[in-house]
Amino acid sequence: MSIPSLTEALKTEAVRLGFDLVGACPAVPPPGIARFREWLAAGYAGEMSYLPKRAEAYADPTRVLDGARSILMLGLAYRTEEPLGAEAGQGRVSRYAWGADYHHVVRRKLRPLADLHRRLAPRAAVRGVVDTAPLLEREFGQMAGLGWIGKNTLLLNRRLGSWFFLAALLTTEVLEYDVPYTADLCGACRACLDACPTGALVAPRVLDARRCISYLTIELKGDVPQALRPGVGEWLFGCDACQEACPWNARAGSAGGEDFAPHPRNNPVGLAELFLLDEAAFRRRFRATPMWRAKRRGLLRNAAIVLGNRVHGPSLAGLMRGLNDSEPLVRSACAWAISQYPSPQAAAALQSRLDVEIDPHVRQTLDCAIKSAK
Repeated sequence: MSIPSLTEALKTEAVRLGFDLVGACPAVPPPGIARFREWLAAGYAGEMSYLPKRAEAYADPTRVLDGARSILMLGLAYRTEEPLGAEAGQGRVSRYAWGADYHHVVRRKLRPLADLHRRLAPRAAVRGVVDTAPLLEREFGQMAGLGWIGKNTLLLNRRLGSWFFLAALLTTEVLEYDVPYTADLCGACRACLDACPTGALVAPRVLDARRCISYLTIELKGDVPQALRPGVGEWLFGCDACQEACPWNARAGSAGGEDFAPHPRNNPVGLAELFLLDEAAFRRRFRATPMWRAKRRGLLRNAAIVLGNRVHGPSLAGLMRGLNDSEPLVRSACAWAISQYPSPQAAAALQSRLDVEIDPHVRQTLDCAIKSAK
């Protein structure tokens, strides 16, 4: 099969399967690999140790697929409904995470695309990946003509903004390559930088993940630094602040499929009810969503921080319940949250109205939090 025919067949099938963007580029070292190494050296990856451990693999696509010569880059839109306003006692979820797990959705589309490739080129090796392999997807997306890397570090497309997932199909075949996207359509705009609540965008296209709300609420496994907790605001999981501020995203319409529509209980999420979930209940509710990545302890930590940022009297019972949680991380976050209420002593008095006994060690943590709030 000729190179143009194979490329056209794969692109046609990708569109039929529901991908919104498709372009091809060579499987070569990405042009931004030096910047990636500088970013790692600056410590901006925080506790995401898997990034420096695989740093060399990111420089060579053949580490993802032996003998790879081409990459078919794909984009799948996920913007559906608009977020509802989160009232006190509720937390917001980043749009990408309030529906089905995108890994599963994208893989369901990648598999038949890879199968077609194998039928058309039986001698070829092919591998589909989404967000898990050491591949600088945004760099290859720009090389494949899908868009440009914006100042918020996300790949931007004129039609979809940044509301799309990236996936890749690596092949040992040569494809007909698209023209790389070279224009920078961000211009002098700095809306995303100014919108970041925690100042994580330290410069255009430079993200200090250690300050990013998405990192703090998803990737960070321990306590969120107290200085950054107010900036977390109402975000329970992830953050869309830099995307919502982007003018290109304001122009983008809703294009995502039903898989990415928000679950009614995730747009927004009632926070106090989360403290009633044991591990089994948490699994049943979140196992098939991206929110599973934070695990129960992380999501309850986040819920406590949001309730500390936006005081809500009826949610104090949930925080008090969290004081006796089996996870120290949850107990600590709840103690801090209670200390943010106007009368933490009143919160402590709730013990007599709850069928919960507070562990002495947790009581000590709460007493310290109350003293610091005075």
